[in-house]
Amino acid sequence: MISIQDIKSNEKIKIYIKKSDETLGVLGYTDHGLFHVTKVANEARDILLAMGYPQREAELAWIAGYLHDIGNVINRTAHAQSGALLAFRILEEMGSDPEETATIITAIGNHDENTSRPVNPVCAAVVLADKCDVRYSRVRNQDPTTFDIHDRVNYAVKQSSLTICEDKKIINLDMTLDTEQCAVMDYFEIFLSRMILCRNAADNLGLQFALTVNGQQLL
Repeated sequence: MISIQDIKSNEKIKIYIKKSDETLGVLGYTDHGLFHVTKVANEARDILLAMGYPQREAELAWIAGYLHDIGNVINRTAHAQSGALLAFRILEEMGSDPEETATIITAIGNHDENTSRPVNPVCAAVVLADKCDVRYSRVRNQDPTTFDIHDRVNYAVKQSSLTICEDKKIINLDMTLDTEQCAVMDYFEIFLSRMILCRNAADNLGLQFALTVNGQQLL
C-alpha cells in the first residue's frame, strides 16, 4: 500500500512538480508548485474525512491532490489527461494497488474545468480543493501595472477558506476580496466555469456549494 510519506519522499515526483511549475511560470500562470499541490492534497483529504469517508479513501484524495498538476511538465493543454498517465506510470513503478491507482488517476484526469466530470468522491474532493485555491500569494508577477485579469483577480483575494457546515449540507468558499483592485463581476468572468464545476463536485458528495464574498452570500 502506497503511503502519503512514500509520495512525499519520491524524488521523481518532486522534480516533476518543480518542472511543471517552472513551465507554467514561463507561460505566465499563477503558482502551481509544492505549496499549491500540498494545500490541495491536505484540503481534499480533509473534505472526505469531514464527510465521514474512510481514512484510506481520504489518503487517496491526498495523493491525487498532490499529483494533480504534474501533467503541466508535458503541456498545459490536456494536462489533466497527461498527468493521469504520468501518475499511472509512477504509481505502477511504486507497486500501487491497481484499484487505488485507478481511483487516483481518474481524479487527476477529471480535475480540469475544461474536461472535468467529478465522477467519484476522491475526484470531487480534489476539484473543490483545487478550484477554491484562489489567493494573492499565488500571483508571481509583482508589478500590478502589468497584471492581466487572472493576476488581478487572484491578487485581490486577501483571504479565502473552504469549510463544511456542521450539518454537512453546505460547503462554503468564503473570500475577502479587495474590490478596489477587482470587481466581484471580474471574479465571475474568469471563474464561473470553476464555480459550476465546484457545484457539481459538491453535489457528488451530497453537499451544496456556496460562495461568500466580503460577508455576502453570492451562491
